[in-house]
This record gives sequence, structure tokens and C-alpha cells, in this order.
Amino acid sequence: MKKSLLFLLLFVMHLVAGAQNPFEGPKREMRGAWIQCVNGQFQGMSREQMQANLTHQLDVLQACGINAVMFQVRAEADALYQSPFEPWSKFLTGQQGKNPGWDPLAWMIDQCHYRGMELHAWINPFRAKTKGTNELATTHPYFKNPERFLRYDGLLIFDPGVMENQRYICEVAADIVRRYDVDGLHIDDYFYPYPAAGQVIQDDATYQANRNGIQDKAEWRRYNVNTFVKMLYNTVHSVKPWVKFGVSPFGIYHNLTAGSNIPGSETRGLQNYDDLYADVLYWVNQGWVDYVVPQLYWEIGHKTADYDRLIRWWSRHTNGRPLIIGQDVERTVRARDLNNPTVNQMAAKFELQRNLPNVAGSCLWYSAAVVRNEGNFAYELQNNYHLTPALQPLMPFIDDKAPKKPRKVKKLWMPDGYYLFWTAPKAKTEMDDAKRYVIYCFEKGEKIDLNSSTHIITITDQMMYKLPYQFGKEKYTYVVTALDRLQNESKPVKVKVKL
Repeated sequence: MKKSLLFLLLFVMHLVAGAQNPFEGPKREMRGAWIQCVNGQFQGMSREQMQANLTHQLDVLQACGINAVMFQVRAEADALYQSPFEPWSKFLTGQQGKNPGWDPLAWMIDQCHYRGMELHAWINPFRAKTKGTNELATTHPYFKNPERFLRYDGLLIFDPGVMENQRYICEVAADIVRRYDVDGLHIDDYFYPYPAAGQVIQDDATYQANRNGIQDKAEWRRYNVNTFVKMLYNTVHSVKPWVKFGVSPFGIYHNLTAGSNIPGSETRGLQNYDDLYADVLYWVNQGWVDYVVPQLYWEIGHKTADYDRLIRWWSRHTNGRPLIIGQDVERTVRARDLNNPTVNQMAAKFELQRNLPNVAGSCLWYSAAVVRNEGNFAYELQNNYHLTPALQPLMPFIDDKAPKKPRKVKKLWMPDGYYLFWTAPKAKTEMDDAKRYVIYCFEKGEKIDLNSSTHIITITDQMMYKLPYQFGKEKYTYVVTALDRLQNESKPVKVKVKL
């Protein structure tokens, strides 16, 4: 309790101090954070305990300016939601298949949207059992078709070469997107398994039965993953065109190799292309992902995987898709700045992120590290890097049509104060419907510049805003715009007031 009160006090103090000299961040930037279940942080909690834990995390993330949460809802062919296909996750009650008595995904969607955050449902597509799980529920998909699974280093994996598996996982994803108001469907880096010493992927039978004329097994495995990613992308957008499909691959695509025609970075680590059979650049170039979040969890100056080299490499290979940087909070604050060893690498990484082309934000691994304020990370977000609000990056390849502007914007005295009111613009389709509103404030004589984030007062789903009335002597211009689901922004409506 004392720690929570101290955190709140310091936050308020810093917020007040920062407001006197605000740092102008980008107007559009994804500011994401991952909330995982596979680490067991919720396992065995009651409904009340888990909701209290998540409420605290979301409150701190909101204070830190986070605008998107990647919430893990399917870690091993199980569910943190009411699924017609798969059992309840053991990461809820401690027993796979046991009903927790509530729906965490539905609850999280409501909580995130209430705080102005997007909720991206994060699933692990092919992993069907983690090493730590010893007992599967009788309703687990393994028992229906055990021949479709691979065993590898204590894991169970849906064999990616079996087309029925690809279709099944897409059916699971379609169900989530259809029944829940998610903003995104998010997958991570588990395709074929991470290599383990002495282990061999036992997929010879699948290869012989479904090789599709491909003579090289590695190429065949990449073909399988390519086929799946394309299918999943099309599935998501066929159900709800506005739902974003994102991928967070391992941070190295391919090591630069003499004589290789595969684009590679100056690194010497595990590779998506070669080791996980994930041809991420091909997906980007084909337009099969809406955003990509490479997990650049290393330090600037790392001997085998230098963060500086990797972020520059990825910024050159996004092909018009938003590049979101997967950021390891703990490693960032524990590493010393190469030019100033008295400070950590947070400032240097943000400088790279915000000055390189094509980088559209970051996603923080992991939420709890932010909430604990590791290395003052949360305070720096609040008082510097995320001091001003941010809209989500535009995705014109999904939708570039802005909603109509708010209607009937007017100022009105109410018993409890002075308000702006407006009504929603008319819309013909769900894609055109206004979902949120941006309110800007400009002092007398200030140029109306909607490209500056410093003038954004709030981003809200309400159709009213209480004005900070004082003595009615100072003139201000307020501007209200509408945002659709992809955060395309309408034309402005201006209102002059005296406060």
C-alpha cells in the first residue's frame, strides 16, 4: 500500500512539473505493452484478485501514456475467454479446462476501451503445450487428432505442414474476431520450434505426404508458414476489415552471409528465416501483415545483436507497413549508455525510434516491468516520452477514409460547470462510424495547428467535455475532431470560449 501511495504521489508531482515544460512527442505513435499469461502471473487467482491485478496494471499503463495492450489469450491451444473450440487455460485456475466463472478477454476489452487503449488479442498459433504443462484437459484439440501434432523438447506443436491445422487455427482466430470487439489480432514468434540441442523436428511423414513439389525441406517449412500467415491475414479481414493483424517476430530476420541473396543484418544470432522458418519480409512485401513488431530485446552495442544496427536494418525493410519496436524494459534500463555510462539506454533508444524513418512506435516487454517502474522507466514515460497523447499510426492500406466531422458542437452551462457538447456524425458503414473524439485547445492568437500533439487535451469516446472554467476573462479556441476505428481523423470544428 505504501509503495502504491508513493508511486501515485510521485506521478502527480512529476506530471505537474512536466506540464510546465511539456515534451512534444509524435502525434501518431503506437505505444504498446504486452500482458502475458504464460508466466503464470494470474494462475490460481480468484476473479477478484485477477481483476484487481489487471486494473492496477492498466491504471499505471494509462498514466504512462500506453495506447495499446497486447493481451495473451491463447498460450497453448487453450483460452482466456469462452471458446467453443478449446478448454479454459490452466493459467487462470491452475487446471486446464476449469471454468473460472468469468471471461477475462471480454472484461479486458471493456477496461482498455474505457481507458482509451486498443486491445489486441495475442495468440500463439502453433504451440499446443508448454514444457510446464503436464496434464491436458480432455477437451484439448490434441485428443481429437493426435496425429496432427509434433513433439519437440517437451512441447506439443500443431504441425504447420498439415493444412487442417492451419484451417483450424484460422477458425479459432475468426471466432475471437467475430465475437469480441478486439482492435487487433496479434501473433508472436512461435512458428516452428526454437532449436534445442539434440532435438529433431519429426515432420518427415508430413513432408513426404504434402511436399507440394518443393525439394528443399527448409523451403517447404517456410512455405507452410507463409501459407498460414496469408490465410490468417485474410481470415481476420474477412470477418472484420478494421481489425489489425500484427506479428512480433524474433528480432533477427537473417544474419548477413557472404554469397547469400537473402537480406541480412550484421548480426550473429538465431534467425527467423533459417531457424524458425518465418520469412517475415516476404509477408511484409506481400501485404499480409498490418504491422510488424520485431523483438529487439538487446542492448545498443551488443556483440552479436546490436540494437542500433537492428533497428536501422528493420527501418529499411518495412515496405510501408508500420514498424513497431519490441522493447525490453529491463535490459534497456540495466544497460549503460555507450556515450554516458552514468545513465541507461532509454534515451538513446527513444532517439533512434523517433528519428529513423518508418518507425511508428514501440511495444514494451513486459507490462509488469513498466508497472514496477524498473529503472525509472514509468516516470520517464509519464514526464518525457509519453507526456503528450498520441493517436495510433495510420493504416491507409486498410482504410484511408476519414469520418465526417462532429455535428452540433456547442458550449453550454450545466449545474456542475461549463461544457462542450456535440453529436456523432452520420455514417453509412461501420468503417466510417466515429468511435472517439480528439479535443484540442489553443490560446488567443495561437495558430491552429492540429499536427502538434501538445495541443491535444484529451482523446475520448464521450460526446462532451467539461471545460476548465475560471473567471471568464481568457479567450481560447477549442477544436473537436472525430476518429473512426482506424483513427482516421475528420475535419475540425472550432468553438471559441472564454474561460
